[in-house]
Amino acid sequence: QYSPDNVAGADGKIDPTEITFPGCFCLTSSCMVHVCSCLSHGENYNGLCLRPTDKEEEYTRPVFECNAMCQCGESCQNRVVQRGLQFRLEVFKTEKKGWGLRTLEFIAKGRFVCEYAGEVLGFNEAYRRIQTQTSKDSNYIIAVREHLHNGQIMETFVDPTYIGNVGRFLNHSCEPNLLMVPVRVDSMVPKLALFAATDISAGEELSYDYSGRFHNLPMTNREQKSLEEDNRLRKPCYCGSRTCASFLPWDSSLFSTP
Repeated sequence: QYSPDNVAGADGKIDPTEITFPGCFCLTSSCMVHVCSCLSHGENYNGLCLRPTDKEEEYTRPVFECNAMCQCGESCQNRVVQRGLQFRLEVFKTEKKGWGLRTLEFIAKGRFVCEYAGEVLGFNEAYRRIQTQTSKDSNYIIAVREHLHNGQIMETFVDPTYIGNVGRFLNHSCEPNLLMVPVRVDSMVPKLALFAATDISAGEELSYDYSGRFHNLPMTNREQKSLEEDNRLRKPCYCGSRTCASFLPWDSSLFSTP
């Protein structure tokens, strides 16, 4: 079933459509940094493009867009992801990777491309679904972990297997042209937004790194050893990039006892 936005999962614990953020009181057509409460973490976009992370920063800054409670207009420049698809995309059959997604027009670096939308699940339901899968099944469940300043980790599980959008057809690449950024609009439940990490030509397949390591630190020796031990359970990677790791990223947390 197609849905352009996240929906509540079968467990019903998280409602991604609930509005819990207060709105800003900007009475202008477009909000300004240092004035708008939604931009307290800094400006998010240059026009329609995601502002690049400063070189001295290791991680992406939090992105909060203006929301349904804000006084600003729909044309506000801090409303990008919530506007949805703006490019013509095509689902197509790849040679080795099953279905894939490509763009039919040029996409400039920094532009929002699409969301990875589906059912938002709690950990227990995500774990239950993973446990029922066989080695032949495709796994669409994504686990996004955000590291907070106080050392805590915020987890979001999204499953587009039964309900989702075109994001479910995106393949992994060890050298991706998309970057996933959690973007919050109405609540703390993020939209998993995919932005162009480089200029993308018409006809080019769209991809992102399933491990989320695009701007992260290199893999540690401990992580590498753990992955090598789990290679028997992992699926081969056919991205064809120069730095291909041979296997798709592996997250063992959903395969172990909660």
